[in-house]
Amino acid sequence: MASLASITGQKTREMLVDVARMLFAKWGKDNTTMNDIANASSKGRRTLYSYFQSKDEIYSAVIEHELSLLDEKLQEVVLRDLPADQKLAEYIFTRLDAVKESITRNGSLKADFFRNIQEVERVRRRFDVKDIQLLQQIFEEGKQTGYFNLHNTELSAQIFHYALRGIEAPYVSDKMSERMKYNKRFIINAFMRGILVKKDHQHPSLATV
Repeated sequence: MASLASITGQKTREMLVDVARMLFAKWGKDNTTMNDIANASSKGRRTLYSYFQSKDEIYSAVIEHELSLLDEKLQEVVLRDLPADQKLAEYIFTRLDAVKESITRNGSLKADFFRNIQEVERVRRRFDVKDIQLLQQIFEEGKQTGYFNLHNTELSAQIFHYALRGIEAPYVSDKMSERMKYNKRFIINAFMRGILVKKDHQHPSLATV
């Protein structure tokens, strides 16, 4: 059982991350200082530096928090009682919409998503591993229930993961998102045509996507 001190410490850390997120979203990372975060949190520099040694460190914590929220949404999709093909379709658009929502609502994250991709890449590695695991779970389910024609679900999950990552940037930048929302059937076909077991040319569970 966690001690009162550890619970209080965790809450303080979460509060500092949330304050930093709001300042980064409003002013951008480059224009936000550790002093700004300390003052806005009403905790002071000493408390702030006891949790984070630098602005880069707290910025990484902000991104990690956003990715944890995304991971929670995706896990909810995987746990739904849906046919595997429909579950994969839900997963694809839940993932894309959640990434877009997180980046656009955080202001500076949107700029850094395109300008400083290496930093974002470094922070999101753990999420990428979880994403592949969740996709593999869906593929295993689909393989066992006869929806997917897959030999290697792990490799398939990796390929799907990188395919989804490939359309993140244009989706976030609005170049594709609206067109994709109005053409979900086309997008789902593009992703699934090679793995669906052919049943009368169309799976009933995807007919309304």
